[in-house]
Amino acid sequence: MRLSRSAVLAQAKAAALDGVRRLNCWGSHLTDISICRDLPNIEVITFSVNGISDLEPLHQCQNLSELYLRKNNITSLDELFYLKTLPRLRVLWLAENPCCGPDPHRYRMTVLRNLPSLQKLDNQAVTEEELSQALVDGVEITAPPARRSVESGWSEGTASSAAGSTAEPGSQLLTCSLEETNKTQEELDMKPVPRDKYSSFSSQETDCSCKKRNNVLDAILLLMKELDTEGLEIIQQTVARRLQAFQKKELQEE
Repeated sequence: MRLSRSAVLAQAKAAALDGVRRLNCWGSHLTDISICRDLPNIEVITFSVNGISDLEPLHQCQNLSELYLRKNNITSLDELFYLKTLPRLRVLWLAENPCCGPDPHRYRMTVLRNLPSLQKLDNQAVTEEELSQALVDGVEITAPPARRSVESGWSEGTASSAAGSTAEPGSQLLTCSLEETNKTQEELDMKPVPRDKYSSFSSQETDCSCKKRNNVLDAILLLMKELDTEGLEIIQQTVARRLQAFQKKELQEE
């Protein structure tokens, strides 16, 4: 079923489409939401419990801050490509869609890697720790979905964007050598890592805590090369807040 102009205006009690701010079409048997291309000022959309599979019409909703898509027919996480252009999106509910797949952790990490501005995903608050881990465990989506059948909620496009056909997401980052790490440090005007303080990522690694820290650190350092000035300033501010929190905790413990 296609969402019509008249239905939108009636539900939102608006005189024109550009006056629609909130839209609730919960359980309306919708499959076509093309009308969303004509909703430039929409802020909150509830499309839960429908049959929606294509999110492309949402990419022009630049004021959208909350999007509820629980229990639809979204088969691939590649559909997130269309949400990456929404600067104000803070709340997303995507659970109970085929795209969630069999691995809840991989699903959540992939969503957060591609939508790092989210404050709440599937009714669960997003933490800074999750955003950091998403850089390692999540799959970056760089292209729109291929319109074909997918298996287990993961399209060929999503799978190919991972590092290697059989590797876990982010494994390319996790297996970088000491030389590669120091090369990245050099480009960022940071001191090289001494060999005796570097932990390899071999199967014989016994210190899980140290391994996890080094994995996250290497991922962040490698990805920082892709950031512009604005992105680096955001990183700087986040690091400053984290350091203040640690210092405050240390003082309290003393």
